[in-house]
Amino acid sequence: MSVQVLVLAKTPVPGRVKTRLCPPCTPGQAAVVAAAALADTVAAVTAAPATRRCLVVDGDHPAPPGWHRTAQRGVTLGERLVHAYADTRLDGVGSLLIGMDTPQISAGLLADAVQRLDEGDAVLGLADDGGWWALGLRNPSHGKALWRVPMSTPDTGAPTLAALRARGLRVAALPTLHDVDTYADAQAVAALCPAGSRFAYAVSELARPVAAA
Repeated sequence: MSVQVLVLAKTPVPGRVKTRLCPPCTPGQAAVVAAAALADTVAAVTAAPATRRCLVVDGDHPAPPGWHRTAQRGVTLGERLVHAYADTRLDGVGSLLIGMDTPQISAGLLADAVQRLDEGDAVLGLADDGGWWALGLRNPSHGKALWRVPMSTPDTGAPTLAALRARGLRVAALPTLHDVDTYADAQAVAALCPAGSRFAYAVSELARPVAAA
Protein backbone atom coordinates (compact mmCIF):
# COMPACT_ATOMS: atom_id res chain seq x y z
CA MET A 1 0.00 0.00 0.00
CA SER A 2 0.99 3.67 -0.25
CA VAL A 3 2.32 5.25 2.93
CA GLN A 4 3.15 8.84 3.77
CA VAL A 5 5.54 9.78 6.56
CA LEU A 6 4.62 12.56 8.97
CA VAL A 7 7.21 14.27 11.17
CA LEU A 8 5.70 16.00 14.20
CA ALA A 9 8.11 18.78 15.13
CA LYS A 10 8.62 22.06 16.95
CA THR A 11 10.45 24.98 15.39
CA PRO A 12 13.86 25.06 17.17
CA VAL A 13 13.40 28.29 19.13
CA PRO A 14 15.38 28.82 22.37
CA GLY A 15 13.16 28.37 25.39
CA ARG A 16 10.50 26.42 23.46
CA VAL A 17 12.30 23.20 22.54
CA LYS A 18 14.20 20.57 24.52
CA THR A 19 13.74 22.48 27.78
CA ARG A 20 14.54 19.33 29.74
CA LEU A 21 18.12 19.64 28.52
CA CYS A 22 18.34 22.77 30.68
CA PRO A 23 20.38 22.55 32.82
CA PRO A 24 23.13 21.82 32.00
CA CYS A 25 22.42 23.27 28.53
CA THR A 26 21.34 26.85 28.00
CA PRO A 27 18.12 27.43 26.04
CA GLY A 28 20.23 28.40 23.04
CA GLN A 29 22.27 25.22 23.22
CA ALA A 30 19.13 23.13 23.58
CA ALA A 31 17.72 24.77 20.43
CA VAL A 32 20.91 23.89 18.51
CA VAL A 33 20.56 20.26 19.60
CA ALA A 34 16.88 20.25 18.62
CA ALA A 35 17.64 21.72 15.19
CA ALA A 36 20.27 19.05 14.60
CA ALA A 37 17.87 16.29 15.69
CA LEU A 38 15.24 17.59 13.28
CA ALA A 39 17.79 17.81 10.44
CA ASP A 40 18.87 14.19 10.93
CA THR A 41 15.25 13.05 11.12
CA VAL A 42 14.37 14.90 7.92
CA ALA A 43 17.38 13.39 6.15
CA ALA A 44 16.37 9.85 7.13
CA VAL A 45 12.77 10.35 6.06
CA THR A 46 13.83 11.93 2.76
CA ALA A 47 15.95 8.86 2.00
CA ALA A 48 13.17 6.41 2.94
CA PRO A 49 10.45 5.19 0.57
CA ALA A 50 7.24 7.20 0.97
CA THR A 51 4.32 8.36 -1.14
CA ARG A 52 4.55 11.77 0.51
CA ARG A 53 6.53 13.40 3.29
CA CYS A 54 4.92 16.03 5.50
CA LEU A 55 6.27 18.23 8.28
CA VAL A 56 3.57 18.77 10.91
CA VAL A 57 5.06 21.71 12.70
CA ASP A 58 4.51 23.98 15.67
CA GLY A 59 5.89 27.35 14.61
CA ASP A 60 7.17 28.75 11.33
CA HIS A 61 9.81 26.19 10.40
CA PRO A 62 9.63 25.73 6.61
CA ALA A 63 9.03 22.46 4.83
CA PRO A 64 12.16 20.75 3.48
CA PRO A 65 12.50 20.70 -0.33
CA GLY A 66 10.01 18.28 -1.85
CA TRP A 67 8.01 18.01 1.38
CA HIS A 68 4.55 19.19 2.33
CA ARG A 69 3.87 21.20 5.46
CA THR A 70 0.91 21.60 7.79
CA ALA A 71 0.57 23.46 11.06
CA GLN A 72 -0.10 21.62 14.29
CA ARG A 73 -3.53 22.10 15.83
CA GLY A 74 -4.68 21.50 19.40
CA VAL A 75 -3.64 22.32 22.93
CA THR A 76 -2.53 18.96 24.31
CA LEU A 77 -0.12 16.58 22.62
CA GLY A 78 -2.93 14.07 22.21
CA GLU A 79 -5.04 16.64 20.34
CA ARG A 80 -2.10 17.57 18.12
CA LEU A 81 -1.51 13.94 17.22
CA VAL A 82 -5.16 13.31 16.37
CA HIS A 83 -5.27 16.43 14.19
CA ALA A 84 -1.96 15.52 12.53
CA TYR A 85 -3.47 12.30 11.19
CA ALA A 86 -6.75 13.98 10.23
CA ASP A 87 -5.28 17.08 8.58
CA THR A 88 -2.88 15.12 6.37
CA ARG A 89 -5.12 12.19 5.48
CA LEU A 90 -5.09 10.98 1.88
CA ASP A 91 -7.57 8.44 0.50
CA GLY A 92 -6.01 5.01 0.26
CA VAL A 93 -2.75 6.12 1.86
CA GLY A 94 -1.48 5.02 5.28
CA SER A 95 0.29 7.40 7.64
CA LEU A 96 3.47 6.72 9.61
CA LEU A 97 4.03 9.42 12.22
CA ILE A 98 7.32 10.00 14.02
CA GLY A 99 8.75 12.79 16.13
CA MET A 100 12.12 14.56 16.16
CA ASP A 101 13.45 12.92 19.32
CA THR A 102 15.04 9.86 17.69
CA PRO A 103 17.69 11.26 15.33
CA GLN A 104 19.40 7.86 15.22
CA ILE A 105 16.68 6.49 12.93
CA SER A 106 17.72 5.35 9.47
CA ALA A 107 16.03 5.12 6.10
CA GLY A 108 16.22 1.33 6.44
CA LEU A 109 14.38 1.37 9.75
CA LEU A 110 11.65 3.52 8.25
CA ALA A 111 11.42 1.31 5.17
CA ASP A 112 10.88 -1.68 7.45
CA ALA A 113 8.13 0.22 9.29
CA VAL A 114 6.42 0.98 5.97
CA GLN A 115 6.61 -2.69 4.97
CA ARG A 116 5.18 -3.84 8.30
CA LEU A 117 2.32 -1.38 7.93
CA ASP A 118 1.61 -2.92 4.54
CA GLU A 119 1.11 -6.25 6.32
CA GLY A 120 -1.16 -5.12 9.15
CA ASP A 121 -3.44 -2.39 10.48
CA ALA A 122 -0.92 -0.47 12.55
CA VAL A 123 2.70 -0.37 13.65
CA LEU A 124 3.93 0.96 16.99
CA GLY A 125 7.50 1.72 17.97
CA LEU A 126 7.91 2.01 21.72
CA ALA A 127 10.56 4.14 23.42
CA ASP A 128 12.52 2.75 26.32
CA ASP A 129 11.22 5.51 28.61
CA GLY A 130 7.71 4.06 28.31
CA GLY A 131 6.46 6.27 25.51
CA TRP A 132 6.56 5.69 21.76
CA TRP A 133 8.54 7.10 18.84
CA ALA A 134 6.47 5.93 15.87
CA LEU A 135 2.85 5.09 15.14
CA GLY A 136 1.73 4.01 11.70
CA LEU A 137 -1.91 3.57 10.74
CA ARG A 138 -3.16 1.92 7.55
CA ASN A 139 -6.34 3.97 8.02
CA PRO A 140 -5.37 7.35 9.54
CA SER A 141 -8.91 7.88 10.86
CA HIS A 142 -7.94 5.52 13.69
CA GLY A 143 -5.79 8.35 15.02
CA LYS A 144 -8.91 9.26 17.00
CA ALA A 145 -7.92 6.44 19.35
CA LEU A 146 -5.35 8.81 20.88
CA TRP A 147 -7.90 11.32 22.21
CA ARG A 148 -8.04 9.73 25.65
CA VAL A 149 -4.50 8.36 25.87
CA PRO A 150 -2.41 10.22 28.47
CA MET A 151 0.72 11.52 26.73
CA SER A 152 4.22 12.25 28.03
CA THR A 153 3.93 9.80 30.92
CA PRO A 154 6.22 6.89 31.86
CA ASP A 155 3.66 4.43 30.47
CA THR A 156 2.14 6.17 27.44
CA GLY A 157 3.04 3.24 25.21
CA ALA A 158 0.86 0.70 27.00
CA PRO A 159 -2.44 2.63 26.84
CA THR A 160 -1.68 3.59 23.25
CA LEU A 161 -1.39 -0.08 22.33
CA ALA A 162 -4.55 -0.88 24.30
CA ALA A 163 -6.49 1.90 22.56
CA LEU A 164 -5.49 0.60 19.14
CA ARG A 165 -6.37 -2.98 20.00
CA ALA A 166 -9.72 -1.82 21.38
CA ARG A 167 -10.53 -0.75 17.84
CA GLY A 168 -9.77 -4.25 16.63
CA LEU A 169 -6.49 -3.29 14.99
CA ARG A 170 -3.65 -5.72 14.44
CA VAL A 171 -0.58 -3.90 15.74
CA ALA A 172 2.94 -4.89 14.67
CA ALA A 173 5.84 -3.93 16.92
CA LEU A 174 8.74 -1.83 15.66
CA PRO A 175 12.13 -1.81 17.42
CA THR A 176 12.24 -0.04 20.78
CA LEU A 177 14.40 3.10 20.61
CA HIS A 178 15.98 5.51 23.06
CA ASP A 179 14.62 9.03 22.61
CA VAL A 180 16.04 12.37 23.69
CA ASP A 181 14.56 14.05 26.74
CA THR A 182 17.48 14.85 29.04
CA TYR A 183 21.14 15.73 28.44
CA ALA A 184 22.12 12.19 29.41
CA ASP A 185 19.69 10.94 26.75
CA ALA A 186 21.30 13.24 24.19
CA GLN A 187 24.72 11.78 24.93
CA ALA A 188 23.42 8.21 24.72
CA VAL A 189 21.57 8.79 21.44
CA ALA A 190 24.51 10.65 19.89
CA ALA A 191 26.58 7.51 20.37
CA LEU A 192 24.00 5.57 18.33
CA CYS A 193 23.95 7.97 15.38
CA PRO A 194 25.71 7.13 12.11
CA ALA A 195 28.79 8.91 10.83
CA GLY A 196 28.03 12.40 9.61
CA SER A 197 25.13 12.87 12.02
CA ARG A 198 24.38 16.53 12.68
CA PHE A 199 22.95 15.59 16.05
CA ALA A 200 26.05 13.70 17.16
CA TYR A 201 28.22 16.63 16.06
CA ALA A 202 26.05 19.15 17.93
CA VAL A 203 26.20 17.11 21.13
CA SER A 204 29.97 16.63 20.84
CA GLU A 205 30.44 20.38 20.38
CA LEU A 206 28.36 21.09 23.47
CA ALA A 207 30.06 18.48 25.64
CA ARG A 208 33.09 20.59 26.52
CA PRO A 209 31.36 23.86 27.48
CA VAL A 210 28.56 22.04 29.28
CA ALA A 211 31.02 19.91 31.25
CA ALA A 212 33.03 23.02 32.15
CA ALA A 213 30.02 25.04 33.25
